[in-house]
Amino acid sequence: MTHRPRIQISQSMRLELNPSLQAAIGILRTDAGGLTLYLEEQAAANPHLRLERVAPLPGDWLPRWSGAFAGSGLDPDLAAAAAPSLAAHVTAEIARLSLSPRAHRIAQALAEALEPSGWLGRPVEAVAADLQASVPETTAVLEKLQTIEPAGLFARNLADCLRIQAREAGLLDPAMEAVLDHLPLLAQGEFGRLGRLAQLTAEDVAARFRLIRRMNPKPGTLFAGPGPAVAVREPDLVARTTADGGWEIALNRSALPTVSVRRAEGGDDQALARAQALKQAVAARNATLLRVGREIASRQQAALTIGPAALMPMTMAEIGEALGLHESTISRTVAGASLDTPRGTWWLRQMFAGGRASGDEAPTLSATALRHRLLGLIGAEDAAHPLTDAALAAALERETGIRLPRRTVAHYRELAGIPPSHRRKRR
Repeated sequence: MTHRPRIQISQSMRLELNPSLQAAIGILRTDAGGLTLYLEEQAAANPHLRLERVAPLPGDWLPRWSGAFAGSGLDPDLAAAAAPSLAAHVTAEIARLSLSPRAHRIAQALAEALEPSGWLGRPVEAVAADLQASVPETTAVLEKLQTIEPAGLFARNLADCLRIQAREAGLLDPAMEAVLDHLPLLAQGEFGRLGRLAQLTAEDVAARFRLIRRMNPKPGTLFAGPGPAVAVREPDLVARTTADGGWEIALNRSALPTVSVRRAEGGDDQALARAQALKQAVAARNATLLRVGREIASRQQAALTIGPAALMPMTMAEIGEALGLHESTISRTVAGASLDTPRGTWWLRQMFAGGRASGDEAPTLSATALRHRLLGLIGAEDAAHPLTDAALAAALERETGIRLPRRTVAHYRELAGIPPSHRRKRR
């Protein structure tokens, strides 16, 4: 039997994304910082592409700065949820500093004076007097505690908090020092007066304002939001309260440059088409992100007002169905995107959570909300008689009507870095 080559004709179908569609999908799932770098690279290679940065106006502070200049405290509802995880983090970091027994005692006293905002709630002199220690000795321990991440913890006031963060980032030059020395004028947007007092140009003041605006005035709130801590940066969306008590969601225009297309001499038509396609992709990304952010906010208004303990069950499929988008589109849109609120910055992805219900009823609270309510119970417990995991489960059931297994309570507690009851006991 001999084999001879034969020619056969077959037909097949294959779905293949063109380069423009691939780029649009990539842009959709890119946060503001990554997209800015990508646009800058494209603008450097394409003469038809123009980028324009929108500088924040004087006095245009992000929502997380609301109340920062008036005081350091948070609402009691949020404070109860924030205290245990912040305290657990600080306690673990103090153990890693290898302090002497006396310095460790001072550090513990300073940690107990820490507020949910991350600032010290008592003067150093008062803490030193309680311990019968000298002020220089207590201050030396405080300076070691101020090296704990996130930068800004254990600050004495707002200027001290920002100075710690600027030093950590290598931004504490004489101009930054001068601006921090006149922080009330910066808060009021009086750049001209500040410049005259600090002997700085208006450009120097504006540049420091942009840097300070990106810092976190209350680093302790990183332990109060849903999910893992959010790195301080320019958020993609901002949430501000309206006069009727609702929420307004808007794009953070200063986080992303404005894209425009202008025909340039020497550029070819293909480069012009790529520039126009890129502009359309960025506009589509912004529009989709804004739609998704507003839909999320409309379903989580209680969480934005009260805190993560009020997060309702919500899935990406539900958001997609409401907006007429596929679930995968919602997933790409919220990947890496953040929402800045008066209570801190939240990842959009962390606002999605499965629900827990009592018996056969529909889910009424998300797992994230139950975890934060559990932290609130731990924060309010008697330090001499801390609650066991079984007692926490029973207390949570009385409060919410939802019964969690003891193992689930222990798991939530361990996620927050909180030790079991026998190790939390203090006389």
